[in-house]
Amino acid sequence: MSPNLPDVVLWSIPAFVLLTVIEMVSYRLHPDEDAAGYETKDAATSVGMGLGSLVFDALWKIPIVAIYSAVYALTPLAIPVLWWTVPLMLLGQDFFYYWSHRGHHVIRILWACHVVHHSSRRFNLTTALRQPWTTWTVWPFYVPLIALGVHPAVLAFCSSANLVYQFWVHTERVGKLPRPFEYVLNTPSHHRVHHASQGGYLDRNFGGILIIWDRMFGSFTAETERPVFGLTKNISTFNPLRVATHEYAAIARDVRAARTWRERAGRIFRGPGWQPQPKAATTAEPAVVAERAV
Repeated sequence: MSPNLPDVVLWSIPAFVLLTVIEMVSYRLHPDEDAAGYETKDAATSVGMGLGSLVFDALWKIPIVAIYSAVYALTPLAIPVLWWTVPLMLLGQDFFYYWSHRGHHVIRILWACHVVHHSSRRFNLTTALRQPWTTWTVWPFYVPLIALGVHPAVLAFCSSANLVYQFWVHTERVGKLPRPFEYVLNTPSHHRVHHASQGGYLDRNFGGILIIWDRMFGSFTAETERPVFGLTKNISTFNPLRVATHEYAAIARDVRAARTWRERAGRIFRGPGWQPQPKAATTAEPAVVAERAV
């Protein structure tokens, strides 16, 4: 029997709208010249990407739920939904979210999905809505949870709760929180680092609800200098379809131009900035040069 759990994303939509309006008004009443703030086309693109993700996620959900259900049917384990097990399952989901998020930054074909969320040069609450349309790359990271006895419906609930939590960390209007919160939780300060394009900030702070995973696994960086948001190579488009697919198109171009199968594999499975090593000069080449010099 499937657990009857609330749709936390649906219930949170009024809060999303209210908080976004409050943030917009705050920029009007108290402008911050250093903050990226809002831009109409950018915000509209973010909202459009969010609406599109609802449609595509519903499509991807069909095969993913089938796989999860098959794994759950095969495992001898089953964790009951009780007041004390739900927090533990939330903790487990957040742990595997960390590794999914980290993987989507260091493997290019996965980055092609996640890059959508980083494609805005603004950092406000609408940026949280800029979600990818190809989230079929996420599901393998959570198979261990299903195998451990977490019901697919409970995993969906935990994932939604994680997503809802992360909405509020996409803002420049909240500074650093008291130290105990900053040490344990993902906060706006930590997430600003994650969305920054400076070298020292790249691929840091992957936590969803908790930042302790980054502290444990060496990917934490505190916010010091003001972040510059966006990509190392920004895209100049507000077309949602191009935003959703631009990195896949770039991978296809690089694979076509590759000269070897090793390079083709590297263009797909190595990091987003990976480049093949230039071919080393043979020992015969210097000798030829020397002979010509004589």
